[in-house]
Amino acid sequence: MAINDLPTLSILRTKMQWHQERQHVLAENVSNSNTPNFKPRDLVEPKFETGSGAVGGGAASLPMTRTSASHIAPDGGDPTFAQNGRAGFLTRPAGNSVSLEDEMLKVSANQMDYAAVTSLYSKSLHLLKTAIGKG
Repeated sequence: MAINDLPTLSILRTKMQWHQERQHVLAENVSNSNTPNFKPRDLVEPKFETGSGAVGGGAASLPMTRTSASHIAPDGGDPTFAQNGRAGFLTRPAGNSVSLEDEMLKVSANQMDYAAVTSLYSKSLHLLKTAIGKG
């Protein structure tokens, strides 16, 4: 079996390619921030399937629990750590709905995620080389 055929490395390569393509889409959003009637786009994060189910992001929500009577109780809303996203972007009179602040936040988060995946890929390759005695 070639190193390129390992499922973990294949998933990491796909994730890196997705981050590269997302960077391109986000850059187009920023460059068209003054284009009339332009709607910002984003990519859907890939879901990776294995024999036992989804990999990455497949975890169930974690409910908050009070472990002591002195802890603050949940406010009765949804007792999970899910984040509430904004309902949508404000649209300018020209029909453009690109928010530069939001796009820049997405760009920086994408860059950090790409760096993390790249580091994990590099460390996985180093571990494999060490295991076969060539590291």
